[in-house]
Amino acid sequence: MASSDDTTTTTTVAGKPSDIHESPTKPLLSTYIDEFHHHHSPPPSESSSSHYPTTITYNRHHSSRPIRDLPFLLLFILFIISTFAFGIFASINKNPNPPSSVSSFIYDIRTDSCIKTKHTVTFLNFLLRSHWNYILKNLILTVIVTLILSIPISLFLLFSLKHYAKQLVYISLPFFVIVPIFLDVYWFVACTINSTCSEKFPLGYRIMVLMFVFLVIGVIVWIFVVNWSRIELTVRIIRVSADALSNNLGLFGVLPVMILGLVGYFVPIVVFLVFARLNGEILPREKHGRIFCVWKQDSWVPAYYALAILTMLWSAAAMVEAQVYVISGTIAQWYFSKDDSRVKRSIRSSLRNAFGPSAGTICFSGLLIAIVRIVRGAVDTAANEDASGMINVVLRCCVNALLSAFEFLNKFTINFAAITGEAYCASARLTYELLRRNLLSAVIVEIVSTRLLAAIIFVLSAVYAIVVCVILNAATDLGVDSYFVAAVAFVVVLVILGFLVHVLDNVIDTVYICYAIDRDKGEVCKADVHEIYVHLPISRNHNPSYLNARTALLV
Repeated sequence: MASSDDTTTTTTVAGKPSDIHESPTKPLLSTYIDEFHHHHSPPPSESSSSHYPTTITYNRHHSSRPIRDLPFLLLFILFIISTFAFGIFASINKNPNPPSSVSSFIYDIRTDSCIKTKHTVTFLNFLLRSHWNYILKNLILTVIVTLILSIPISLFLLFSLKHYAKQLVYISLPFFVIVPIFLDVYWFVACTINSTCSEKFPLGYRIMVLMFVFLVIGVIVWIFVVNWSRIELTVRIIRVSADALSNNLGLFGVLPVMILGLVGYFVPIVVFLVFARLNGEILPREKHGRIFCVWKQDSWVPAYYALAILTMLWSAAAMVEAQVYVISGTIAQWYFSKDDSRVKRSIRSSLRNAFGPSAGTICFSGLLIAIVRIVRGAVDTAANEDASGMINVVLRCCVNALLSAFEFLNKFTINFAAITGEAYCASARLTYELLRRNLLSAVIVEIVSTRLLAAIIFVLSAVYAIVVCVILNAATDLGVDSYFVAAVAFVVVLVILGFLVHVLDNVIDTVYICYAIDRDKGEVCKADVHEIYVHLPISRNHNPSYLNARTALLV
């Protein structure tokens, strides 16, 4: 590992950055960085150097990380305690007569109250027909087999991206067009042959759907043509992230356990919500000159519903941020390790930091993310409703601008906090300053990789669903219902592989921040990473063609 004070870094070498690694005694990009800063950066001053930390690196020691953002951790614990305390009270104080039993109460004029009458309750037993039992049996069996096969499928995809990323990408590219065309033509022909479908969808509508899908396919082809120059760089970025993730496979054991822990944590809260609904009493109420017995809910129940739902939303957002924290901390230890040596207990250290000193930071980030999601959902709901008028349009634009600004600042905050152990606000500020003074952009990371990975898993899931459909048609008598079972299998595989892509995206972001830290210090911890990430745009206006491609992808 080279340091910024190495005497060899003062030598200037003319040529492209890719030619600098010829000398084995020099850091790979140190001369490029010095030359770049010499031409593009102002000379450092004492005021500017004292304003920023002199060294930003991974803080390995758990004991050296102070507790950050403690008030938000205490507030989160208060929400949890209040939710469970009022939930226990709701469970104990529930009315033995649920709201559904109101019909069995009548008004007693002598006691001026509602009394329960003797009645016979008839329960309708909805017995599933044998055909539906057969469908359910095959559906459960297919889902179980899919869950089992998803493990080798995910590992196959990961190691293929590590060793054969280029081949996998170029093999998958034709399927981005072939699979949608096949499904579109197959649906058109099947609907034309089937009398029921042809009656519901006249020929004109079928042709419109057919042409619309072909138009979407044309847009996909155009996007790939526009971004063809970025494919090679995308492949190399994906390969690096897959290599980093394959060296930390323990994450695939820890992250699902965290999700299962969140589900287990939600179970009692859901039970409390059910019991809270039973808190009330049956009272007489006059309507149109007659007195009926109605259910009156206790006044505190809606407030408890709001509290419990907010707690669940905050907990879910915090768990997502905790996963990002654990991924970032683990990958950072791999990145800053010497001589590609495997770091021991890296995941355990990241977990200890996430649920220890940085727990308040994760809670703070989760709270902000939850608020943004709620506000964005409210804005989208208002946009879908009849909310015309210039004022409403201006308000929606302002809110969307503020939310976009927050997402811009929040993009690498948790990654940076996992690496350094800083508080949330300090991490947001230091990340922005780190990228700014190294002329890197917080919004320009290789976005093509995310779109390409999403397209790959969609194609793999579609191929798997087609295979399942063929097997079901050959081995069972499901008939048309086999399409439904295959669709469920498609969704299951897509969700699992989507989780893999989500992890890879966070790995790419973490490696990007680690690369920025290396560049800031003039060091090279992972030479292969520098050889790839140095080709990314160094500013928002550095590569207009790339920005045009990114705009096309976002559209």
